[in-house]
Amino acid sequence: MEEKKFQPYVPADKVMPEFTVVSIVLGAILAIVFGGANAYLGLRVGMTVSASIPAAVISMGVIRKILRRDSILENNMVQTIGSAGESVAAGAIFTLPALFMWAKDGLCDVPGLVEIGLIALCGGVLGVLMMIPLRSALIVKEHGVLAYPEGQACAEVLIAGEEGGAKASTVFSGLGIAAVYKFIADGLKVFPSEITYDVTAYKGSGIGIDVLPALAGVGYICGVKVSSYLFAGGVLGWFVIMPLMALFGGDLVLFPAEVTVNELIADGGVSNLWGNFLRYIGAGAVACGGVLSLIKSLPLIVRTFKDAMGDYGKGRTASTLRTEQDIPMKVVLLGILIVAVVMWLVPAIPLNLFTALIVIVFGFFFATVSSRMVGLIGSSNNPVSGMAIATLLISTLLLKMTGNDGINGMIAAIVIGGVICVIAAIAGDTSQDLKTGFLVGATPKKQQIGELIGVAVSAIAIGAILYLLSMAWGGYGSDDLPAPQAVLMKMIVEGVMGGNLPWNLVFVGVFIALVVEVLGIPVLPFAIGLYLPIYLSVPMMLGGLLRWYLEKRKYASEKEKDNVVQSGVLYSSGLIAGEGIVGILLAVLAVIPMGLNAEGKTLYLSDKINISEMFSIGNIGGLICFAVILFTIYLFATKDSKKK
Repeated sequence: MEEKKFQPYVPADKVMPEFTVVSIVLGAILAIVFGGANAYLGLRVGMTVSASIPAAVISMGVIRKILRRDSILENNMVQTIGSAGESVAAGAIFTLPALFMWAKDGLCDVPGLVEIGLIALCGGVLGVLMMIPLRSALIVKEHGVLAYPEGQACAEVLIAGEEGGAKASTVFSGLGIAAVYKFIADGLKVFPSEITYDVTAYKGSGIGIDVLPALAGVGYICGVKVSSYLFAGGVLGWFVIMPLMALFGGDLVLFPAEVTVNELIADGGVSNLWGNFLRYIGAGAVACGGVLSLIKSLPLIVRTFKDAMGDYGKGRTASTLRTEQDIPMKVVLLGILIVAVVMWLVPAIPLNLFTALIVIVFGFFFATVSSRMVGLIGSSNNPVSGMAIATLLISTLLLKMTGNDGINGMIAAIVIGGVICVIAAIAGDTSQDLKTGFLVGATPKKQQIGELIGVAVSAIAIGAILYLLSMAWGGYGSDDLPAPQAVLMKMIVEGVMGGNLPWNLVFVGVFIALVVEVLGIPVLPFAIGLYLPIYLSVPMMLGGLLRWYLEKRKYASEKEKDNVVQSGVLYSSGLIAGEGIVGILLAVLAVIPMGLNAEGKTLYLSDKINISEMFSIGNIGGLICFAVILFTIYLFATKDSKKK
C-alpha cells in the first residue's frame, strides 16, 4: 500500500485550471515545432532529444509571465501535449524514410502525405491507449522503485517554478549552467562532446565518454545500481565481445558490412564494429529482456485490467479521486479495436488482417517494455531503434514464411516497424508524462486525452515534414539527410528477405540475456547497456558513483543525508532541463540555411557559429569540463550542510 502514503504537490481534492484552451493551443504549437526540429535532427545525426522539459519551461514563460495565469497543472498539460511531437517524429524518422529510398530506386511509389500521417496516427494512438492500463502498475505501485529521471526532473522544474525560493534557485542554476555548457560544446564546438579512445594494444576494444551534463544528471538520479547495470552491459560488449570478434573473425566478411572486421576497424575505429555487429547482439538482448520483463509484469497487468474493468462495471469510476482517474478500460479496448480495423481496411495503409494483428501483439509488448525502460533510464536514452530492429527481424521473417516476400513484403515490414516504433516512442513519452503528473498532482485522464491531441496534431505535421524534407534536400540517404537509423532498418529488411542477416549475432544477444537473468541481474538495463555505445553509460556511471559517495558519507542525522541527496537530484534535474532546451535550439539552428560553402554544399546557421577551427580546447579540455560539472553537482548537493 506504498502508493497511498505519497502525497502529490497538488492534493487530489484541490481543483485548478488544467485542461484549458490555452494549454491545448500552446501544447499543439509546441508539438509541431518540437516534432519538426527533432525530425530534422534525427535524419541528420540519428538521434532525437526529449521535449518534455523544454516544453514545460516554455509553458511557464508564456503562461506565467506573459498571460499572467498561475496553474502548475496547466503548465504540465502543455508539456504533455508538446512532448508528443518529439516522440511521433522519433518513431517516424527511424523507419519510414526507407519507403522513400525504395521509391528512389524505382521499387515502389513515393508514400503520400495521407499514408505517412495515418501510420504515425495509428502508432501514436495505440501507444497512448496501450500505456493506460500500465499506469497503476508502473507509475503508482512502483513509485520509489522506478526512478523516471526525466519525468522526475520535469516535475522538479514545474514545482520549482511554482514555489521559487532555494529549490528553484538550485534547479535553475543547474538549468543555466547546463545550457551554457551545451551551447559551448555542441554549438560553438569549443570541445568535442564525445571523446573516444581505441585501445590498440587490446584490438577491438575501446572506451569513451559523452561529456554532457544531462548524462551525469541521469546517472545521479538513477543511482549507482541502475548505472552499474548499464555500464556492465557496455563493458561486456566493448571489452569482451568486440575484442573476440577482432581476435577470431578479423578476416571474415559478415553482413551487413561488405568489408572484413579488420578493415572496418581500420576505416572507422571500433565504433564501426559496434555499429555493424554489436548492435545486433544488443538488439537480441533487448528483445529477450523485454519478453522476460513482460512475463514478470503479466500478472500485475492482468490484475490491473481486471480491477479497472470491475470498477467500471460497478460504476465506481466517477467516485474515484481526481488523481486516480484514467480513460475507462472499455474505451481503451474499443479504441485499440478501431485502430486495428483502420490499419486492416483503409487502403492508404498497406497492411492486411495478419499484419494488423502483428502490430497489435508486438505493439502491446513494446509499449510495456518502453514504458518500463523510461522509468529506468529516461526517454532520451530509450532505445526505440533497438525495439524497432527486433520488430523488423521477427515481422519480416513471419512475412517471408507466409509468402509475403518481395517489395510488397518489405513495404509491409517497414510499415509494421514504423507503427511499432511510434508506439514504443509514444508509450515511453506517455509513461514519463504520467509520472510527472503523478508527482505534481495532475488528472491522469486529462493528461491521456492531452497526449492523444498531441499525437493527432503531430501525425498531421510529420507527414508534411518528411515529404518536404525529402524534396528539399535531395532525398534520404544523401549527404544532407543521411537518415542513419532508417538506412539500418532498410538493410535489415532487405537482409532478412535476402536470407543473409546475421541471425547468429541476434541469438548471441538472446542467450546473453538469459544468462544474465539466471544470475539474478536485471536484464533490461544490462541489455540496454549492451545495445547503446559505452560512451553513454560511462558518464551515467560517474553520476551514479557521485550519488553513492554522497549517500555513504557520515551525517549528523538521516534528515541531513536526505537533504544532501535531494539537493543533488534538484540540481541534476536542472542539468537535464538545460541541455534539453539548448538541444532543441541547436536543432532549430541546424535547419536554417545560410548559403553555400566553397564545395557547393549547403551551410546552416549551426555551421556558422562553429568556432572549432579558430579555438578549441580539445579532448583534455572536454574531460576537465565534465569533471567540473560533476564537482558542481557535489557543491550544490552539499551547500546547505556546509553552511550548518
